[in-house]
Amino acid sequence: MQSITAAALQQKILDKEDFQLIDVREPEEHEEFNIGGELIPLGEIMQQAEKIAADKPVIIYCRKGIRSQVAIQRLQEKFQLTNLINLIGGTEAWKKEFALNS
Repeated sequence: MQSITAAALQQKILDKEDFQLIDVREPEEHEEFNIGGELIPLGEIMQQAEKIAADKPVIIYCRKGIRSQVAIQRLQEKFQLTNLINLIGGTEAWKKEFALNS
């Protein structure tokens, strides 16, 4: 499984690279704090798979990186997507890297 660090993701954002960012947490978690990703909760990811780009990198994140791993595994198994990237440590790593208070 491909993965990316919070620092590397921040650089992609600063460089305005073309990629899709997806948050697989629950709506209340997304409202509390997010890093700009489109919300598709883990429980809905398979039903909303058409929203996931197949032609560019897709970075998927959650709070700690576990739900995003599950989402990627499910999507890869069913749709053979090879462009999915897990944010290591999720939003917790992002907050730690950029010293944000939760």
